[in-house]
Amino acid sequence: MFAVPANTVAVAENPALRHPVRVALAHAADRASWAHLLRYDPERRFAVLVSRTEAGEVWLMSWLPGQGTGLHDHGRVDGAFTVVSGELSELVVRRTTEGRVRESRRVLAAGQSRVFGPGYVHEVRNDGVDPAVSLHVYRAGGRTLRPYALDPLDGPVPR
Repeated sequence: MFAVPANTVAVAENPALRHPVRVALAHAADRASWAHLLRYDPERRFAVLVSRTEAGEVWLMSWLPGQGTGLHDHGRVDGAFTVVSGELSELVVRRTTEGRVRESRRVLAAGQSRVFGPGYVHEVRNDGVDPAVSLHVYRAGGRTLRPYALDPLDGPVPR
């Protein structure tokens, strides 16, 4: 147990400093704030803005089986995404300090999150048999997607 001095003042949390995973999880828990926006598009991944503040943006995305983003980064923006339902696969591609091309794949289930920052090149897709829903947080600067191609020798190359 810790004693709190009598002159202690509680300072309100600065929303701009909240970790993007915490923001995504808080929005995921508040399903009533975004459920009415949810749609499924048979042609492509569906994305809609849920909220925008000076600290960043929150986007809702739905994924039917086989839908994905293509290889991309988010420019200078950092953030995170959380899988709300279903499963999503993430492919991360980078060059090592030795110059090798490294690929890593992860399958993310409901409740799992990933963080990204500048230079983080990845592809997110629904490789499963069921639809998936995710919430994405983009810090100040907003949602930016810069497409990449994968060169087997040079690694991720901006298009």
